[in-house]
Amino acid sequence: MATQKRGKRYLLMLSVGALGIVYGDIGTSPLYAFRESFHVAEGLSVTRPTVLGILSLMFWALVLVVSFKYLIFVMRADNHGEGGILALTALLVPRRRQPTVGLRWTLILLGLFGTALLYGDGMITPAISVLSAVEGLEIAAPALEPYVVSIAVAILIALFSIQRAGTAVVGAIFGPVMIVWFTVLALLGAYHVIQDPGVMAAVNPFHGIRLISDSPRQAFLALGSIFLVVTGAEALYADMGHFGKRPIRLGWYLVVFPALLLNYFGQGAMLISSPDAIDNPFFRMPPEWAVLPLVILATMATVIASQALISGVYSLTMQAVQLGYLPRFDIDHTSPREIGQIYIATINWGLAVACVGLVLAFRSSSNLAAAYGVAVTTTMVITTILLYFLMRTRWHWSKWVAGSLTVLFLIVDLAFFSANIVKVPAGGWFPLVVGLALFTVMTTWKTGRRRLTGALKRGELPIERFIGSITAHPQVRVPGTAVFLFPDPGITPPALLANLRHNEVLHETVVLVAVQNSTVPRVPQVKRATVHDLGEGFVQVVLHFGFMDEPDVPRALANIVDPEFGFDPDDATFFIGRETIINRSGGLGRARAGLFALMHRNASSPVQFFSLPPGQVIEIGKQIAL
Repeated sequence: MATQKRGKRYLLMLSVGALGIVYGDIGTSPLYAFRESFHVAEGLSVTRPTVLGILSLMFWALVLVVSFKYLIFVMRADNHGEGGILALTALLVPRRRQPTVGLRWTLILLGLFGTALLYGDGMITPAISVLSAVEGLEIAAPALEPYVVSIAVAILIALFSIQRAGTAVVGAIFGPVMIVWFTVLALLGAYHVIQDPGVMAAVNPFHGIRLISDSPRQAFLALGSIFLVVTGAEALYADMGHFGKRPIRLGWYLVVFPALLLNYFGQGAMLISSPDAIDNPFFRMPPEWAVLPLVILATMATVIASQALISGVYSLTMQAVQLGYLPRFDIDHTSPREIGQIYIATINWGLAVACVGLVLAFRSSSNLAAAYGVAVTTTMVITTILLYFLMRTRWHWSKWVAGSLTVLFLIVDLAFFSANIVKVPAGGWFPLVVGLALFTVMTTWKTGRRRLTGALKRGELPIERFIGSITAHPQVRVPGTAVFLFPDPGITPPALLANLRHNEVLHETVVLVAVQNSTVPRVPQVKRATVHDLGEGFVQVVLHFGFMDEPDVPRALANIVDPEFGFDPDDATFFIGRETIINRSGGLGRARAGLFALMHRNASSPVQFFSLPPGQVIEIGKQIAL
């Protein structure tokens, strides 16, 4: 009984945490989604039939996209407990290390493009969320209207400035604040629904169908903003590894879904009686005295939503680095207990500049809404395509079952996608440009690394031959342990050859370490290392890290339990190779070869990335022509 109580308490704690981290984005959509649905559809008057039609489409969007597609099916596609489009893509990567061609390579490219688009979403979400909350001041304190943009910029700068301290700084209040937020959403909505209970008839899909048939053009344009009610659905999947499926599902069905529905239906009921409130229906819902407190609460909720998305971008970057799609970054772990709490300064300030620039350029959440949705709808279409192939190849579902579900999902996804594509001239180009730029960076880095590895292999020497030459011609050995990092086991590291050639000595113990990244999120400690004694004091160690693991090489070596292998980090000298790229364009093309050389030159040092002690590292350089 006590165990059951502890289990329920832990489940409750995770569910509350999920409210703050997972549902921040989708939970702040009531600030602008209903308003924009009417603003973009010129000629769509605020009447009872049109309000019921919009509400009906919102209701079924939440049911079909979130409750049905993501919570039931997409969240089944977990990569050892982790979710997100990059984890989904990793499930489609061949298990054996071989050239990837044809359809599977196309799917991987799709997954990379979807991943790249999420960075654009990461730039827009904090900007539109914070700006839409601060715009409540135009109602609560009209005298502050000229300062709305400045206040939003100040909040964003403050938010990005505290990131180095770690998520824990604001994480302790995430869940409780969001519980208050969703409670207020529900209460505000319930008050207006009670005034006009007939608004609940919008659950009947007939009202949405009638709106589409009576006003097809306006309804099509409205879909682009109705989609805003489900932005954040990708976060449910991406944050699955932090909380698990059950807490996320419980949070949705018991708290978030009812609160959102009540608020949207409440806004609809209010608009039916007061059509003029369409200028900002959310902040017209409470009595006048409560508007300012609601602005403060909404600002806190949007800051939390932004914080969760910023942390998600850090995590996405670390996954991309570990899977070999981005160069190394300096990654700071901000918590001694939670490995997922990290800080990447380059990404943080890049996002900060983009968010502030978006606020200054667009100046209102309505203008920003035009840029919002294009990236997310594209990512959702890609997720559906990848899910189909996962159903067929990993779950072994029949073509009929997998195809039927995929067609259903694509009908919804493509409807929203086509409605958002018309936003491209008005600002939707921004996330697409960001996505294409990052896609180019990721594919260039992956291709460049493959060519660099090929160039290194052209002069490779099998380690058995090297050790044989040492046996035949003994070298001077000095006390201590030398650790040479090189990705290919069985091959003599170039740094080892260079060190022997220049210094004419070998250490008493030589450890050759190959770090290999897996397509699973985390590798258990017991499966972390394989050790092979090569003789003559040489040991080959292969370390396996998942794309969510911290690749701490000294710790991994010290944790190896093997009677034949003992490692003292304080007695070791670490040798790493540092390649300088000579740009000869080659098969990459001059522009991409130059881009790769630039990224390679500015990549974080392996010293910090692999947590090597700086005072015990020797770097040996080599020029490579690509």
